[in-house]
Amino acid sequence: MAGGLHPIFLVEEAVKAIGLVDAHGHSLIPGNVLYSWTFMIILILVSTMATKKISLVPRGLQNFFEMVIGGLEDFVVANMGEDGRKVFPVLATLFIYILTCNLGGLFPGNDAPTANINTTASMAVFVFVYYQYWGFKIHGTHYIHHFTGPMIWMAPLMFPIEVIGHFARMLSLSLRLFGNIRGEDIVLALLFMLAPIVSTVPMYFLFMLADVIQAFVFFMLSMLYLKGAFEEAH
Repeated sequence: MAGGLHPIFLVEEAVKAIGLVDAHGHSLIPGNVLYSWTFMIILILVSTMATKKISLVPRGLQNFFEMVIGGLEDFVVANMGEDGRKVFPVLATLFIYILTCNLGGLFPGNDAPTANINTTASMAVFVFVYYQYWGFKIHGTHYIHHFTGPMIWMAPLMFPIEVIGHFARMLSLSLRLFGNIRGEDIVLALLFMLAPIVSTVPMYFLFMLADVIQAFVFFMLSMLYLKGAFEEAH
């Protein structure tokens, strides 16, 4: 069973075995960072395999990734227009990374990096900075009108409200993903203790679906924030 209540985390144990521990015997590298690196390495290897022999008639991994990437790109362009292609690589990377982390935590001996608030908060901060960057890049200093409202006399009232609202987006993105994945781990731990096989196996399929949904929600909200930054202030 996976998650924060898992008795043995294989990657952490491997790090301890090679001596990367502190005075208390704990790994010098945080678990969420270790598993983030692990899943990134897996993604790099899989993507290398998928693109090693590109064919006009896609098969195997190439066909799978073309289907996933193509579907995500069509969704972004349908909602953002052609400008969505400028930010699609980042959005697709977020989705695939989050999905891999979510699903990876379901395998015995692994932990989901997204069940750690540090991982989800760092991604939320990145999204916040990224869409603000595009807002200023496209609109220049006029982007500030997104925060001041349609009439200048409303600016003293609207500006703090808008700033709080934008920072709340980071909080929402990080806590939603963290809460769902951490809750999933806790439920699996409890079910495993009560009925190890009968209860956990069916729940795995339900949680796999939930993991896909959570990755897509993060992807979709990030896209909507970018869409707002691309638009003119009203």
